[in-house]
Amino acid sequence: MSSETKSSSNFKVKIQRFGSHLSGMIMPNIGAFIAWGLITALFIPTGWWPNEELATLVGPMITFLLPILIGFTGGRLVYDLRGGVVGATATMGVIVGADIPMFLGAMVMGPLGGYAIKKFDQAIDGKVRQGFEMLVNNFSAGIIAGILTIIGFKGIGPIVLTLNKTLAAGVETLVQANLLPLASVIIEPAKVLFLNNAINHGILGPIGIEQAAREGMSILFLLEANPGPGLGILLAFVFFGKGMAKQSASGATVIHFFGGIHEIYFPYILMKPALILAAIGGGAAGVFTLLLFNGGLVAAPSPGSIFAIAAMAPRGGFLAVMAGVLVATTVSFLIASVILKGSKSTDDDLAKATEKTSALKGKESRASSLVAKEEEAPVEEKEVNKIIFACDAGMGSSAMGASIMKNKVKKAGLSINVANSSISNIPMDADIVITHKDLTDRAKAKHPKATHISVENFLNSPKYDELIEKLK
Repeated sequence: MSSETKSSSNFKVKIQRFGSHLSGMIMPNIGAFIAWGLITALFIPTGWWPNEELATLVGPMITFLLPILIGFTGGRLVYDLRGGVVGATATMGVIVGADIPMFLGAMVMGPLGGYAIKKFDQAIDGKVRQGFEMLVNNFSAGIIAGILTIIGFKGIGPIVLTLNKTLAAGVETLVQANLLPLASVIIEPAKVLFLNNAINHGILGPIGIEQAAREGMSILFLLEANPGPGLGILLAFVFFGKGMAKQSASGATVIHFFGGIHEIYFPYILMKPALILAAIGGGAAGVFTLLLFNGGLVAAPSPGSIFAIAAMAPRGGFLAVMAGVLVATTVSFLIASVILKGSKSTDDDLAKATEKTSALKGKESRASSLVAKEEEAPVEEKEVNKIIFACDAGMGSSAMGASIMKNKVKKAGLSINVANSSISNIPMDADIVITHKDLTDRAKAKHPKATHISVENFLNSPKYDELIEKLK
């Protein structure tokens, strides 16, 4: 591999990690974002059921609650609860020092607070006299949090505010010039390369929330979440695909469109890279349609299911949103159909593509459940009370795996706690940790005393039944 190729790969990995870090701050708090979105959609003056009293909840939630939750989560990712408390406190500095919702500021101050208190604790480790531990712990956290709050208020807040306004102005310029559909040229390939978190959670989400708070909705929530481009490609495989790709496309369509798990169609594009043109064309057509009919959402839909998108549609804007999805699907389907009709794909291509998907993402692809194979791994015999499924964010594929294992444990009559978490928050009392093979090394470093099981996919692993038999 050439030095240029290595440099490009390293850069991509860094961007992916950055996106994963941003996702790790946002995803655990999606429930709060949805709660705010529903209250906004229902009770603001232009909502479905306007209520002046309940509408007063909208401002404080977006100004204080959501940024503080992000700051706490960011700090906790770096240094557990102690880091979370300092991160949340430090976030108040950028909140009070700005006149817009400080989501970007929270993404800075949260991890910074966790990092600062972590480094302090490391510096004084073993140097505190016996009996003074609680005093030092409490005052050090308070002093560091106070200093960072002032720094955020006076220094970081204004910088982030300027950056936020610059990005918002850039987006507004694209909207006014009717050039926003061109964003699909960047967003659609980024999704396939798993760089979407950096774009979606780092830029589009915060600006979209600000716009929604000001105007009642934002088109930015649909730039990446629109299921139309992926749906069109999968439908093209249903009608014009070959072999395993055709057979699996119908199931993938349901998971993608109704379940909101968009990554399931990425291997289909990697199998035939020319299909990225269908994704871009569908995405651009969907955005153009949304601009034409003034479509948008009141909050970010997560996951990107058609049900979540419909729930986040503003009053009077449902048809505009559905039109954006329908047009994106139609255009994507037509382009993909032309490409597939002239395709020479073989049955082996999808299996190779799922492997490539996992390599690009750095963890298991949900689509691999349709075709992936596994190698057996031994499980250490010992008393087992807790099984943990772990992935990057601890909410997607690991939650699915945990749900499957819970059912198997229940049917087997075993008294074992099964749960899911992120890699960074694996509980220390976990007896068995199940991860995708690309994440096992990280999981072992986090909890070396547990028994670790590597799987190719969380949705359809033969190792689950093997484990149950051993646990019996």
